[in-house]
Amino acid sequence: MAWHTHEVFNQYPELTDYDLLATDAALGEALQRGGAGWAEGQLGAYARRLGSSETYQLAADANRHTPQLHSFDSRGRRIDQVEFHPSWHRLMEMYRGEGLISMPFADERAGRWSAWAAGFYLHGQIEQGTLCPATMTQACIPLLQKEQGLWDQLQDKLLSHAYDERDVPAQDKASIWVGMGMTEKQGGSDVRANTTVATPVGAGGRGGEYLLRGHKWFFSAPMSDAHLVVARTGEGGPFACFYVPRWRPDGTKNAVNVQRLKDKVGNRSNSSSEVEFQDAWGILMGEEGRGIPTIIEMATYTRLNCVVGSAAILRQATAQAIAYARKRSAFGKHLAEQPLMRAVLVDLALESEAALALSMRLAQAFEHDDAASRAWSRMMTPAAKFWVCKRGVELTGEAMEVLGGNGYVLDGIVGRLFLESPVNSIWEGSGNVMCLDVLRAFGREPQAAQALLAELAPVATGEPRLAAALAQVQALLALPPGDLEALGRVLAQQLVLLAQGCLLRQSAPAFVADAFIATRLGDAGTGGRVAGAIDTRGLDVPAILQRALPA
Repeated sequence: MAWHTHEVFNQYPELTDYDLLATDAALGEALQRGGAGWAEGQLGAYARRLGSSETYQLAADANRHTPQLHSFDSRGRRIDQVEFHPSWHRLMEMYRGEGLISMPFADERAGRWSAWAAGFYLHGQIEQGTLCPATMTQACIPLLQKEQGLWDQLQDKLLSHAYDERDVPAQDKASIWVGMGMTEKQGGSDVRANTTVATPVGAGGRGGEYLLRGHKWFFSAPMSDAHLVVARTGEGGPFACFYVPRWRPDGTKNAVNVQRLKDKVGNRSNSSSEVEFQDAWGILMGEEGRGIPTIIEMATYTRLNCVVGSAAILRQATAQAIAYARKRSAFGKHLAEQPLMRAVLVDLALESEAALALSMRLAQAFEHDDAASRAWSRMMTPAAKFWVCKRGVELTGEAMEVLGGNGYVLDGIVGRLFLESPVNSIWEGSGNVMCLDVLRAFGREPQAAQALLAELAPVATGEPRLAAALAQVQALLALPPGDLEALGRVLAQQLVLLAQGCLLRQSAPAFVADAFIATRLGDAGTGGRVAGAIDTRGLDVPAILQRALPA
């Protein structure tokens, strides 16, 4: 006879089988503002596909069945192949099939960057690891476009919507992926400490052949068809950027030997590796001595992706927390009806919408070449990466707490979001590196800085707390450089909160903008304090939560 000890009740699965776009009013409005209304049909269909329980299961499987390195074949030949679970390939095929990698560069329609950002944001809510190779491949396109010989060979394969998972030479594939290799053991973010050396084969020079000898401590993703690599041209020589394919032109495997895969906290579906270059064949991109500026240009794009990716994590964490709190009961009523829990949920909702507004404004800036857009992309991108990515780390923890013990187990979605969130803060420059980059940008381009602040000023002028935040940013920028460096995090935080407040005041409903400004700026502002430590009196809590996720 079977034992019957209890009934299972008041237990609810995490949110799946819903339309990620139709339930996100802020995203739909951002598409219209960005001139990307033409993409709503395609993005809506993708959002419904992503929100299906089947796709959530693909994401879970891809992260549970992590990549496996096979260094040799059965007869001892070096192959350095990474095996992925079929779910990884399905997710990669989905993203590539939407044309999101090539969209900003292959499409000339206004709003293309906004459309891309929305697609990236939707995919990132479900699975982030597959966005790593997608990010690097997209970011390499503007660099390779400057190298006519390489671009002629690779253009069709980079812009292709097809997914080709075969490990064969690039010339035999329908599409390719390109990764990047900067970090070495001794340097980390300090790329100038790199020791990898490239020796010319023959005359060398731009477009010439080189052999690379050295290592990379983080090399993502090793199964990419090529990588852009920073190396010195000669012992102690200047840095240059090289295109290093997985296969040599003669069809033999290039001498990029994978030492091991990283056992990471999150981003488990994706493979990151340590490699050695044993005279690996490569082609010089650009001029000798321009390697770091070249790769930093690529990093400008990848940092934007980090911001959008963290905004996606925040959005999914917020949606899951609100949905669960509306169903789960404790102490006699639903969690979402309890005042203290409502304060937490409102804080999550405000942070999520502010992160989205900033992400979409940054994406628009990448589409234009005027002074204000250059200032947004150059100065606000590192500031946004610093702030939004860090908020993602904190607030996914809060969302996990809403689900209690159920949130802390890896059977569910929120635990994976929590483990995933730190990577965007660390990759492509940690928090301090981003703040220093903001300071350098303001110092080197004071006119661009003024253009950025001049765009915010008219919006801030009509709101005392925004005006005070603007004055604080201006006062910080007037400090001597030696004093300002120690306040780099203060400047970056205040700059982002000012920008988010202005953006929401311009485009969001008043009940959202006013609530954000009241809880982030001025005497009552919480800034970086614990989530939910806000005064919800005077806030339209039901409207904020309904906008964040329709009941």
